[in-house]
Amino acid sequence: MTDDVLARPASRRGRPPGTSARELEVAALRLFGEQGFHETTVDQIAAAAGVSRRTFFRYYDAKADVLWNEFDTEVETIRSLLAGAPADLPVLEGVRRAVLEANHYRAADVPELRRRMTLLSTVPELAASAAVHYDAWERAISAFVARRSGQPEDSLYPLVVGRAVLAACRAAYDRWSARADADLTVYLDAALRALAAGLTDDVLGEEPDPVAR
Repeated sequence: MTDDVLARPASRRGRPPGTSARELEVAALRLFGEQGFHETTVDQIAAAAGVSRRTFFRYYDAKADVLWNEFDTEVETIRSLLAGAPADLPVLEGVRRAVLEANHYRAADVPELRRRMTLLSTVPELAASAAVHYDAWERAISAFVARRSGQPEDSLYPLVVGRAVLAACRAAYDRWSARADADLTVYLDAALRALAAGLTDDVLGEEPDPVAR
């Protein structure tokens, strides 16, 4: 294990080729883009992916869940990585390593992710569901902080760290999506290092330059 990577769980975030869940996701995103979210049916998604309606519901409870598949997988990966973090690793360093390990999107992935985020922000029922998924991500971090600090998950500092880390990661995602010039981890790493350093004036300089890396 290198200094910068936590031990990987047996199942990690990513895009395993040929899985029905991923095929359904790709088909759904295409159809949502072509004909709209409300106009697209589960039957159409299943047919486009070459599977049955029953197979669709083995993976997802509803068509909206397809858009959160990657995000929810990321939450579980982060949770697993943090569970295996060395006991002597500082809390925010453990969080940073887990988040980086769970996110390896490249610049080439930006178009698909932009389509996903556009849907999530413009379809009211999808936007309303975001809070549940963000809360699960935040709680994965807060639970780790609570274990390490010996405090309840709903006490002040676990909540502070969970919410601060989520905000930093969302800012990093937004900037990466806007620039589309590097792996997402470049921005996540910079944001989380700055957060761990206390966001002091000396760390709030130029944003990362992927070309220089």
